Amino acid sequence: MHPHKPHYDRHAGTDANKQFLHRISRQKIDPPAVTAGAGVADLIDAAFLSYNGGRLREGCQLFARKMLADNGTVGLALSGALTPAGLGMSCLVPLVEAGYIDWIVSTGANLYHDTHYALGMDLFQAGPNLPDHELRENQVIRIYDIIFDYENLLGTDAFFRTLCRGDAFQHTFGTAEFHHLVGKYLAEREDQTGRRGKSLLAACYRAGVPAFTSSPGDSSIGMNLAALSLEGSALRIDPLRDVNQSAALVWDAKVSGGTSSVLILGGGSPKNFMLQTEPQIQEVLGLAEAGHDYFLQFTDARPDTGGLSGATPSEAMTWGKVDPDKLPDSVTCYVDSTIALPLLTAYTLTRVEKRPLKRLMDKLPALMTGLEAGYAETRAKREG
Repeated sequence: MHPHKPHYDRHAGTDANKQFLHRISRQKIDPPAVTAGAGVADLIDAAFLSYNGGRLREGCQLFARKMLADNGTVGLALSGALTPAGLGMSCLVPLVEAGYIDWIVSTGANLYHDTHYALGMDLFQAGPNLPDHELRENQVIRIYDIIFDYENLLGTDAFFRTLCRGDAFQHTFGTAEFHHLVGKYLAEREDQTGRRGKSLLAACYRAGVPAFTSSPGDSSIGMNLAALSLEGSALRIDPLRDVNQSAALVWDAKVSGGTSSVLILGGGSPKNFMLQTEPQIQEVLGLAEAGHDYFLQFTDARPDTGGLSGATPSEAMTWGKVDPDKLPDSVTCYVDSTIALPLLTAYTLTRVEKRPLKRLMDKLPALMTGLEAGYAETRAKREG
């Protein structure tokens, strides 16, 4: 035996070993057989036990049991081309209408492509291996295995330019304010054409859900607004207003005694913009806060390559983005959002009663007043 190497007796301390095993285990792996006609929620609870299936189950349970409990405030960060794939109408609209999503940060592209459906434009499934040169020659646009006519882009561009030339848009907006006004017209269009429930922006307007975009110039919506500025339009987008308004949503959720949760689909700028609300509150504004309470992310990115924007919840905790005391409740599930989102939606609609709508969009002016008052107080202390 090596003089400095400890000897482990595999037969000693059996009772202590069993106690340790039971202390760190969650449940015995002994699922029932999957049967025909099994419901999605029951299937997830019973058969999604380990690996990323286990994390998916934990994520669904976290969302249903804690994030939505006691009227907690839930923000959704949305990246990746999900609305073109129909996930806006199939999943996000039902989540908004059920009161499960209280505010959103999205890429502009998701909101632009969402508009196609409200305007009655069609997108189609196809295969991923298509002759792209022929597509271009025939003016067909491809998003992986989704295809649509180039006229969809031209028609949607024309809709935004015509709409935003109107008097109602000749002002300075935050992106949530701008999208709320656009959503009003999309909701009217849906009602006129019998397509209600197709557009996420229209659903957000009806439910009073603020929908921000973290990079307003980085989409076809921003491109069309830029063209209007060349015409002399008075429409302006103020991204700094977004920073304060989003922080005000989180600050109010916490000072009112509630919780703030983040549901992150993908990563990128929407994820960081949603999470940075806490450093804005703590670090910049100097207000006493500890971080978001619950963190659930579906992603296929990795932290070790620098590609997992905002990284893991544990890393985000070091920035003040996640409350260290709530870190054990955080879940990162390494799975495609197009797989996870329908399952999460079905699970939650089965397990949780619909919640009253918070209508945070209607409350934004009052929430901003509260944030301004809190910052004025900390400034006075700093400068005094």
